[in-house]
Amino acid sequence: MHLDPLAILTAFGLIFLAELPDKTMFASLAMGTRMKPLYVWFGTSSAFIVHVAIAVGAGSLLSLLPGWSVKLVSALMFGFGAFMLLRGGDDDEDGDEAGGKTVTGFWPVYGTAFMAVFISEWGDLTQITTANLAATNGTWSTAIGSAAALMSVSALALVAGRFIAKRVPLKTVQRVGGVCMLGLAIWSLVEVFTG
Repeated sequence: MHLDPLAILTAFGLIFLAELPDKTMFASLAMGTRMKPLYVWFGTSSAFIVHVAIAVGAGSLLSLLPGWSVKLVSALMFGFGAFMLLRGGDDDEDGDEAGGKTVTGFWPVYGTAFMAVFISEWGDLTQITTANLAATNGTWSTAIGSAAALMSVSALALVAGRFIAKRVPLKTVQRVGGVCMLGLAIWSLVEVFTG
């Protein structure tokens, strides 16, 4: 196993910049305002690691996946997330009591975050870029740089989500998060018909 520091930095830089404006960063931010951020980060990071492993292992085979079906499932997952957030935002003053109905506990939060990212990242620009980099810059160096970049973007989104949640009323955060998730659902659905 040969690790090339330049290849690690190249993969980190390219993937970090490509993931910043990506829909999964906004999904992480929205989940982090409603669920325990550390649990969300473990879920998103695990999904990213699996995708990096698939990208470096399968390389060009990723382009053979039916893109429209992946985008459709992604749209449905984001739509479900929007429904849950917007429904939670309409609770009356007994919000603390209803707050118990939200996703809590390590495994439910981990599973939700893992599935949201795992499904939505199929055939994503960062996955394709990782596969291309692995073919030219080495598997392990690319895997380390790409995984570190994706996990860093997720952490950044979760820290921003926590910062916002402490300064903005929970109902407002839920509504904005729900609208963002709805936007991501629509965006993914549009990609089904235009891609």
